[in-house]
Amino acid sequence: MITFEEALEIVLNHAGLLETETFDFTESLGRVLAEDIVSDMDMPPFDKSAMDGYACRRSDLHNELEVLEVIAAGQVPGFEVGPNQCSKIMTGAMIPSGADCVIMVEHTRETAKGLIEFTSEKTASNICYKGEDIKNGGIVLPKGLLIKPQHIAVLASVGCVNPPVYRKAKVGILSTGDELVEPQFNPGPGEIRNSNAWQLMAQARAMNVDAYYYGIAPDEEKQTLALIEKALAECEVILLTGGISMGDFDFVPAVLKEAGFTFHFKSLAVQPGRPTLFGTTAVGKICFGLPGNPVSSFNQFELLVKPMLLKMMGHDYKPVIVKLPLAFDFRRKKSERLSFIPVMLHDDCSVSPVEYHGSAHINALNMAFGLMSVPIGVAEIKKGELADVRPL
Repeated sequence: MITFEEALEIVLNHAGLLETETFDFTESLGRVLAEDIVSDMDMPPFDKSAMDGYACRRSDLHNELEVLEVIAAGQVPGFEVGPNQCSKIMTGAMIPSGADCVIMVEHTRETAKGLIEFTSEKTASNICYKGEDIKNGGIVLPKGLLIKPQHIAVLASVGCVNPPVYRKAKVGILSTGDELVEPQFNPGPGEIRNSNAWQLMAQARAMNVDAYYYGIAPDEEKQTLALIEKALAECEVILLTGGISMGDFDFVPAVLKEAGFTFHFKSLAVQPGRPTLFGTTAVGKICFGLPGNPVSSFNQFELLVKPMLLKMMGHDYKPVIVKLPLAFDFRRKKSERLSFIPVMLHDDCSVSPVEYHGSAHINALNMAFGLMSVPIGVAEIKKGELADVRPL
């Protein structure tokens, strides 16, 4: 049995980087940049007005000003602003030569047709200067960035319509066990519906991975091996749930060995999720044998599988950990493993464990804000003490 930190290091060390491709920027949400993106122009590309007003010379602020023209956004000014002159200007429009500030419309009044005066005492420049956001050739988005909606605007602004990105990982998912039936069927005596695989499919797809479902492997070695080999032929990573503990029918590790896997760990000092297996083949294929209980498999995907998949796709994932006070005292009987407890968030930003009957409690995560980690050796956290919480 190894620690979570040791397991994560092993997993990440076996995450081989995938190939790159160019992709339509409008469809690149959730992809990872394979190169730095640089600007092909200064931003802003010219001195522009930050508001509707009048462009003038600061030295003339207390003089009557002659209005030369109205400058709309997208229009090149027709006149240079000279002494005691100004041009009415719209937000985003180019500053005319000679002007060094823009006075707000609200701070002016018309004294006669074509003449205005400044009614305030002072003004900011109210100018967005050429290149103040980014210089031509400057990096606007770094290599390894996971593309979010705000980054799409940046790609558009520099004309990067086909950014280089890493290919999506291909993940094959299957469940094991004769007791499982698919969700559309009514379980018979001793049977349960297959929920784990569909939970894992959703987790994978939520992080923009190509996930493929290979069905339920029965408690029979040849059929299980056939499904594993099919998944291996089509995917870089396979995820199995169930069949890896110590029961008479838990033969998945033996089948994985037959498929060419070498195991790097089979047991974690983590609760829930102790029976978690990780293996690789000589050609770099990866397999996780996840526990059969739904909370365990969910947690281990978030804790181990997700960081590894993102690293394969070029992103150095750092999970958000927030320190939040406990709403009530927390105690546990055993403290020899690192625990990840689902917690809810209260209006005062304190947290408390959800109703949780153990790793088979499929509804425990429904109202969970995140997972509270309880370190090895810690049996109690007092009300008001800060706990490390990983938001889901």
